Amino acid sequence: MPGFWLMKSEPDECSVDDLARAPGQCVPWVGVRNYQARNFMRDTMVVGDGVLFCHSSCAEPGIVGLAEVASAAYPDATQFDSTSPWFDAKAVRDKPRWMHVDVRLLRKSRLLSLREMRCRPELASMRVLQAGNRLSITPVAPDEWRAVLALLDR
Repeated sequence: MPGFWLMKSEPDECSVDDLARAPGQCVPWVGVRNYQARNFMRDTMVVGDGVLFCHSSCAEPGIVGLAEVASAAYPDATQFDSTSPWFDAKAVRDKPRWMHVDVRLLRKSRLLSLREMRCRPELASMRVLQAGNRLSITPVAPDEWRAVLALLDR
């Protein structure tokens, strides 16, 4: 059974339009520096899992597209690049600290804002909507996934 995820990206880092323009509409999900989010990618995500692509840290945060996990987890090369904003001096090539997956766009969607999502009782349990949640990657329950798809198709 496929898993479902919400993955947040700041539009000035990688927007849904950037993803749409990328070769094969696929990008490596680089720069994750939270152990729980890394562990989701490394230990739980599988190719074909569904992704709600969410813009964050912008004027109107929310879901802007549907995507899928397009690779197994592999080392994030930015951890070794001293010129990268995601450089980690403690990372060692033969035992990398940070992993990522590739994400492939399935389709752009209308903006389903976090404000609109908070008004929907069927989405009340979504982790992204919980107070204090700051994770860039959160699991999405199958019923939440179906509810979001129904809202996007309106």
